[in-house]
Amino acid sequence: MPGGQGAPASPQAAGSAPDRVPSGPAAGPSPQLAAPRESPAPRRGALRASVPQKLAEALSSQYGLIVFAAGLLLLLAWAVHASGVGKSDLLCVLTALMLLQLLWMLWYVGRSAAHRRLLRPKDTHAGARWLRGSMTLFAVITIILGCFKIGYFVGFSECLSATEGVFPVTHAAHTLVQVYFLWGHAKDIIQSFKTLERFGVIHSVFTNLLLWTNGVLNESKHQLNEHKERLITLGFGNVTIVLDDHTPPCNCSLPTLCSAISHGIYYLYPFNIEYQILASMMLYVLWKNIGRKVDGHQHQSVRFKFRGVVAGSVLGLSVLAATIGVVVVYLIQIGRSKSKSESALIMFYLYAIALLILMGAAGLLGIRIYRIDQKSLDESRSPARKLDADLLVGTASSSSLISWGSILAVLCAEACPPYTWFNLPYSVLMIVEKYVQNLFIIESIHREPETLSEDIRTLRMVTVCSGNAMPLSSSGLRNGAVAGDAASPGGEMHRAANGNTCLREGCGGEGGEGSREGTPGPTCRPGFLQGDGKRSVLRNIAAFLFLCNISLWVPPAFGCRPEYDNGLEEIVFGFEPWIIVVNLAMPFSIFYRMHAAASLFEVYCKV
Repeated sequence: MPGGQGAPASPQAAGSAPDRVPSGPAAGPSPQLAAPRESPAPRRGALRASVPQKLAEALSSQYGLIVFAAGLLLLLAWAVHASGVGKSDLLCVLTALMLLQLLWMLWYVGRSAAHRRLLRPKDTHAGARWLRGSMTLFAVITIILGCFKIGYFVGFSECLSATEGVFPVTHAAHTLVQVYFLWGHAKDIIQSFKTLERFGVIHSVFTNLLLWTNGVLNESKHQLNEHKERLITLGFGNVTIVLDDHTPPCNCSLPTLCSAISHGIYYLYPFNIEYQILASMMLYVLWKNIGRKVDGHQHQSVRFKFRGVVAGSVLGLSVLAATIGVVVVYLIQIGRSKSKSESALIMFYLYAIALLILMGAAGLLGIRIYRIDQKSLDESRSPARKLDADLLVGTASSSSLISWGSILAVLCAEACPPYTWFNLPYSVLMIVEKYVQNLFIIESIHREPETLSEDIRTLRMVTVCSGNAMPLSSSGLRNGAVAGDAASPGGEMHRAANGNTCLREGCGGEGGEGSREGTPGPTCRPGFLQGDGKRSVLRNIAAFLFLCNISLWVPPAFGCRPEYDNGLEEIVFGFEPWIIVVNLAMPFSIFYRMHAAASLFEVYCKV
């Protein structure tokens, strides 16, 4: 039978017959398991093709680090008044870096517009709409800051270098183009011109980081000058006050305008700082996505819903209003006299201790709900999500340097004023609260979306009835066959379509999941932790923590810094070492609060 089913059609077919998988009922393994192995030649070819990309990634990262290190050294030289390094030199370098990035962004946007009909893969985790919206808000304030600097340059144009007028104009143009670029291309997964794009994107990342460092340095100099002026009022007269002043050597042509601008600039720096770090984060994710292969798992669209979060929102807004009041009173009282400064410090410590206790309790409640709940984790690889988790842990650890220094100062000081003892519980609670909050956020962002997790929870409730479990296909879950059986009333066992599996509800059944894992089943949970009640509690926790983190971002961003005004740490460690620690750790502390707030907003939308 040459054409029969049992005989091969040719000698070649006969030679390959042992390699074929039988299709009859007696076939042992499934076709998926018996598929022929991939030949090593394509894998070697794929490996050879990936070598240039790995090399380009390494070279581009080294280029970015070299640019960043050189810029940091230039910033440090200007900060310490090194001979031969002026502010105009620093601004020239920053302007050149921005112009180079502008050229690359315009080239990329033009090339993308020319090939707009081509389908490009997108990273659905990157560049969320709310993240780009907040970046745009900060960018608008950054442009306003640039307008203030232009007005300042006009007032002191007689003695200022032309670069101080060119820099804010270039920065404003750079901000506008960069916001447009990130709105349109933050989700791109670049698959062409990958080597060139790696260098362009990494150059943009470190240019924004240098602009961030420049803003932090200018704002820190201003805060340090104010701190030196106030420190003597607390009785620390042994500290030598030498102001680090960079005011122009000539008079302003419009004294009233220049005075208002010079004071208003420093209230806008916190928003500029947040804009630069947000832009560098989004660009870093774009760099990590170059050449990446997209998996089949697609992230669901995140929608903002305000329903059911009245309690968390009201409590969080009350905290935010109270924080603004505390900051205003603190800034008014501090530096007036020794007694008023001590009263302002005690008021701040007591308020912060109460707030940190509430935040820690809310975070622990959220973690406990996740321990009770049974959900699958989203294990898909995402550079954006990994960066969020790494930044939370890294910035929390860096900012904890101040807390640990304050704890050591209180414990090791020979004599402590009464108000400094409030610093000890404040510092301890600051470390604990960040630890608990990080656990809550990281577990939340790695949870499966609600609609998918309900199917997975149903799959976990499937137990073997006849001894052999048959695998449930994902199509069955999507069609809702299993979910429909699990949701039926009565709590009894229902046989699945294949006749080999059954569903058990409740927590008292023998061999049930609750008895196996020691975790209560769905019917054993408190009523408010089931279904919509659980989601409502988690949303209220996320909303409350979101507003609390914004509340804790406000004080250090706008000059309420007891780490400066306490004075005890400067006696124990010395003035200059403690100021160095504070100036290094404070930017990370400020960034941690804003980044935690952004992550909590994502958690709120995802729950």
